[in-house]
Amino acid sequence: MARAASARAGRAPQRRPQRRIQPAPRPRGARRSSIRWERVGRLVLLGVLFAIVLLYIPPITHWVQQSQTASREQAQVRALVRERARLRAQLRTLTGAGALERQARRLGMVQPGERPYIIERPVRPRRVARVAHP
Repeated sequence: MARAASARAGRAPQRRPQRRIQPAPRPRGARRSSIRWERVGRLVLLGVLFAIVLLYIPPITHWVQQSQTASREQAQVRALVRERARLRAQLRTLTGAGALERQARRLGMVQPGERPYIIERPVRPRRVARVAHP
């Protein structure tokens, strides 16, 4: 008996062959379904994904249009800020000391007791192109 026990201990345990699981038997009159449900499930998931993408398109286009509009408006604001600075500088020159007198002299006015002088530029004669006669 000691030999049998030592012989069993030295051997690797034998594995039983696994039984394959077979589908349940179908009744004789039943047909096999031609619908492959895993494919149907994939198509449904693909359709849902497509619908979600379609739902995201209008907000994305609206966002792009708004960003373009915002950049145009920012450019217009910058232009208006520059124009405002120019107009403020012009206002300072027109309301500063001596501004009224400068404008009057620009219009040709003189103060009482002053003698007006008019300086004319000499008129240059125009050059006439001469055509050679044959």
